[in-house]
Amino acid sequence: MTIQIGCDSFAAIGPDPVTGVARSGVERISDLLDEITLADEVGLDTFGLGEHHRAEYLDSAPVVLLAAAAARTKNIILTSAVTVLSAADPVRVFQEFATLDLISKGRAEMVVGRGSFIESFPLFGLELKDYDSLFAENLDLLMALRESTTVHWKGKHRAALTGQGVYPRPVQERIPIWLGVGGTPESFARAGMLGLPLMVAIIGGEPHRFRPLVDLYREAGKRAGHKPETLKVGVHALGYVAATDQQAADDFFPGYAEAFTKIGKERGWPPTTRRQFDALLGDTGALAVGGPERVASRVKYYDEVLGGISRFEFQMSVAALPHEKVLRAIRLLGETVRPTVLGI
Repeated sequence: MTIQIGCDSFAAIGPDPVTGVARSGVERISDLLDEITLADEVGLDTFGLGEHHRAEYLDSAPVVLLAAAAARTKNIILTSAVTVLSAADPVRVFQEFATLDLISKGRAEMVVGRGSFIESFPLFGLELKDYDSLFAENLDLLMALRESTTVHWKGKHRAALTGQGVYPRPVQERIPIWLGVGGTPESFARAGMLGLPLMVAIIGGEPHRFRPLVDLYREAGKRAGHKPETLKVGVHALGYVAATDQQAADDFFPGYAEAFTKIGKERGWPPTTRRQFDALLGDTGALAVGGPERVASRVKYYDEVLGGISRFEFQMSVAALPHEKVLRAIRLLGETVRPTVLGI
């Protein structure tokens, strides 16, 4: 199976964890667009942008950023990672991605999910108790909009549609919609029942532990009558490549530790240590951090233990790496890691 290799970013902004120097918002966005442009030039398959509504990220309007990147690129697939569909109007989501598809001449995709942060709910006047029902209802409408220009639809949380036309229509007949999931069995089963490709966020622990959930997805899809080739599995993982394993680990750890320690304070986790980080670098750990050979082997490991994957997305921005190191990593991913994984 061919594995697509790409990058995901949250457009993180903040001080360099080593020097303490912070980039301005203008500089960070400029850097991000340079990163996507280079990813296209070196032959990476995809670039995804997350959606957050927090001070440390600049990705609250990811489709705007993807549209800017579309005008500067030629081949790379431009996707979300993820669109927080629980807190969005599906009509606007569809219109935005259809417009992105027109700008990019058919290179738009979306990964939709519920998100791991909850700031968007009070921000947009939503109730956290509706977390799951909002997502299920919005996904149902989004899929209906993908199938037809005019939709008759009624739900609980949004005004009904009574045959209005939703425009523009995309270049692609059906914009790909991936379902982004964490570790909830119901989410894996839902993706399978709907026949949607699955994007699994694995940011810690051991990847092989996700195999029963991936099998659940495939079995649910089979029972629902979907063809095996439509039940694609992608992985969103923390990763980074440098010249050597040691350099990659030393580059990545400071920002990684700062980010996860900060989140840990909000969620009751202890501070992140180098010992914990090094354990995740092991042969069965989740981190795809190292030199080119090591990183390529990590992608192959994920493919093996999950029973075959179609896409692997490297999330590097969480580590607040200097721009020049991110560019170097993107070049290594495109020119060395990807060919090694694909055997070309």
